[in-house]
Amino acid sequence: MSKMIKTSIRILATFTLFSLTSLNAFALELDQAKAKGLVGETPTGYLAPVNKASADVKALVDDINRKRRAEYERIAKKNGTPLKTVEVLAGKKAIEKTPGGQYVLLPSGEW
Repeated sequence: MSKMIKTSIRILATFTLFSLTSLNAFALELDQAKAKGLVGETPTGYLAPVNKASADVKALVDDINRKRRAEYERIAKKNGTPLKTVEVLAGKKAIEKTPGGQYVLLPSGEW
């Protein structure tokens, strides 16, 4: 297997583990915010408010994104991979895991 494929597999495996074990304190809030259409996943690996967001939704998005970035930086450093690569792979994985009816940001900028 090529080095890039192995690195991608490691990054995706680590992201999957991270998504299952991290952010437990906000898991219910995040799931509710997604189900209500308040936030959505983006191709950059981060959450974004779908419409004008309340202070609570902004705080949730900011906190989750801060934790995601820290994890992406850790993964990038561990694998010697650019941060942007990790972010894009994580965004792809998060979008693939998003249930129907929830929001994802399209490359056109539309939800």
